[in-house]
Formats: sequence, C-alpha cells, structure tokens
Amino acid sequence: MIKVLRSGIFYVGYFSAMLVCGVLLLPIAPFLPLSGRYRLLNLYNHFLIRWFRLACGVRYDIRGREHLPEGACVIQANHQSEWETVFLQVMMPPVCTVLKRELLNIPIFGWGLRLLHPISLDRSKPSRALKQVLTQGVTRLQSGLSVLIFPEGTRVDPGSRRRYNKSGSVIACRAGVPVLPVAHNAGERWPGRHWVKQPGVLRVRIGAPIETAGKTPDAVMAEVEAWIEGQLDEISDVARPARA
Repeated sequence: MIKVLRSGIFYVGYFSAMLVCGVLLLPIAPFLPLSGRYRLLNLYNHFLIRWFRLACGVRYDIRGREHLPEGACVIQANHQSEWETVFLQVMMPPVCTVLKRELLNIPIFGWGLRLLHPISLDRSKPSRALKQVLTQGVTRLQSGLSVLIFPEGTRVDPGSRRRYNKSGSVIACRAGVPVLPVAHNAGERWPGRHWVKQPGVLRVRIGAPIETAGKTPDAVMAEVEAWIEGQLDEISDVARPARA
C-alpha cells in the first residue's frame, strides 16, 4: 500500500508539473534559439528526476560522467522505461532523440518534443524510417547536436533481451563521431507496464566513448551491445537471460 500511495503522490506532481510547464514555458520556447529551448524545457526533466527520487524512495547510483565527450556523439542505451528518456535529455544536452511519431501528438508533452527537433519515425513504414534515421541523424550530428537512439527499438522488460539494431552505429560511422554507450536498470524502479513505482537503487553506467574511425557499423554495434549487456549483468537486480 505504501508503494501505491507514493506512486499516486508521484503522479500528482508529474502531471501538475507538466501542466505548469505547458502554461508557463511552452508559449516562450518557440521564440528561443534551439539551445535556449533545451535549457528551458529541460527544467521539467530536472524536476521529474528529483521528484521521482523523493516521492518514490529511489536512490541514484550514476557512474561514468567523466566519460561524457565535448562534441556531438551518438548516445546508445538500453530501453526499459520512461525514466531514461528523461535522464538522457539532461545528461548531455542538447540531444536529438529518435522516437515514434505518435509521441508528438500527446498534449503538452508532444508539443514540447516538436520544438526540440527530434527524428520522428512512422513505424508502419520501416524502410522509410530507416532511411530517415540515416539521413537526418547525420545532418543533426553535423549541426552539433548529439543523437539519442535506443538500439533495441522499443522498451524491453528487465530480465528480457532483444536484438540490437545497427542504425545508430551506421550514422555514427557516417558522421565520424563516437558512440557513447549507457546502461541502466531504470525499468526495475519505474516499470514500463505498470504505474506502481518500486523503491530501491537505480543504477546508471556511462561508458567510455567508442570510436568509429576505421570500423564497420557491425563492429561498432557489437562493441556497444557487448558493453551494455555486460553492464546489465552487473547492475541488474533481475536475473538476465544467457547471451547466445
């Protein structure tokens, strides 16, 4: 019952903050340069990270911030919940996120996303979506924006495994930028399929950038997958399936 109560309190703050940001921040954001939009709209993300910790009894164990590169890169992380989509926006802004187009239609939340130049994909047209990621991803990187892409393509429950997609590694190789791997167990604290949050330690590991010069996308993807999966074996409270 305590977890249910704390989760209910969390969502009161979650939606209240979203409403406040929608009224006070969104009308201002279109008139700011892109860097200013990120700083302004990330105020909500900073609040949400702190509020989640306070309301739901979660402790953060984040290691590897010293690995954050100075320039643009492709950030690749495992995907378990909503939490990492928030954290990765504030970890190394500005970040262009690869996401499904439907998210842009969510009132307030989606309107804010539109202002941050994401790469929105129509999943019903996979070949067109892949071409879009490859062309727009390189363009964003060349403009100085980092690109966030989840190689699993969708949320994967803790304790499960899904094949990694190499599109993020392809655009990193084409643009000549490194890949920054990130691993976390956020889905154990913020379940993707249930609204009740779980107290405990939320662990994040930020790896050293993986250079792409002279490497094939397949080789880069293999390094990314091996690093992320190796970290998940160490930080997960839920048993991981054996790797093939």
